[in-house]
Amino acid sequence: MAKETVVVVCPGRGTYNAPELGYLARHHAGSPWLVHFDAVRADAGKPTLTEMDGAKKFDPKLHPRGDVAAPLIHACAFLDFLKLDRERFEVVAVTGNSMGWYTALACAGAVSGEHGFAIADAMGMNSQKHAPGGQAVIVLAGEDWRVDAQTALAVDAACARVGVLPSIRLGGMLVVAGPEAALDALTAELPPLPRPPLRLPGHGPFHTPLMQASADAARAQLPAAWFGAPQVPLIDGRGKVWRRFESDRQALWDYTFGHQILAAYDFTAAITVACREFAPDRLVLLGPGETLGGAIGQAIVALDWLDIGSKYVFSRRQEEDPFLVAMGREAQRRLVAS
Repeated sequence: MAKETVVVVCPGRGTYNAPELGYLARHHAGSPWLVHFDAVRADAGKPTLTEMDGAKKFDPKLHPRGDVAAPLIHACAFLDFLKLDRERFEVVAVTGNSMGWYTALACAGAVSGEHGFAIADAMGMNSQKHAPGGQAVIVLAGEDWRVDAQTALAVDAACARVGVLPSIRLGGMLVVAGPEAALDALTAELPPLPRPPLRLPGHGPFHTPLMQASADAARAQLPAAWFGAPQVPLIDGRGKVWRRFESDRQALWDYTFGHQILAAYDFTAAITVACREFAPDRLVLLGPGETLGGAIGQAIVALDWLDIGSKYVFSRRQEEDPFLVAMGREAQRRLVAS
């Protein structure tokens, strides 16, 4: 039988929450890679992933913190990627959302597994180096997951008036970032929306120029020599495809620790390119969690991909024969894991 083609999606921050506590123990106990990651952190005097994942209780002040969440999420996702059944599935491209870009680099083979973890671990620390500011989520999509174009334009104009910048374009949502005072002023400027903006506690002004200190630290700490051409196509946060025989090591390093940190991350564009350029049989969202599934679904609805033109049609398709397979959802995990 011919293999099914899949585009793999790597999750970012906000995907390791209380339900995901113990994810590594449940799915990856005994993994040599987990042993290696633990040893790296122990040698650096940091708590191991096994210790943090094995906590008796999820700590809302500890586990979402960048230096904890980043290595945990990266390890869960990367080890999930290694569990894909390659006898049945061919990975035709890899992408990720925000911090998931670092995992995508490793999954696509643009960096080694060792260096991928080192990058994610370091960037968990570096992400906490920034000018004052934060993030908020604006929901643009209605109940049918469709976004009104005029509303989207009005939101962009409101953000510009108060000095808030786009941070992540996320399906039917827009994550914005900026100084706290600008975020405080934003609500009064916005047009009527399905719900008020939601501030993201503990998040910095990611993907804006306010992250310059983080970018500087990354460039000083993480060498271009670690980078190479991806072994499978890699879709970045602009929708650009990095291919094996076309990619320059220096350019990929420069994007990763430059534009990717300092400019808006367009995850919607990445999913659009994944579908239109590679036409996969399925999208596979790596764990932990499945919170990114809604944004992916909204991007699919916007494309009317496979005649999926509404939340209802997407949900019905997911029940019958899921186009989007989330490895953080046990029933769907069994469809793709070896």
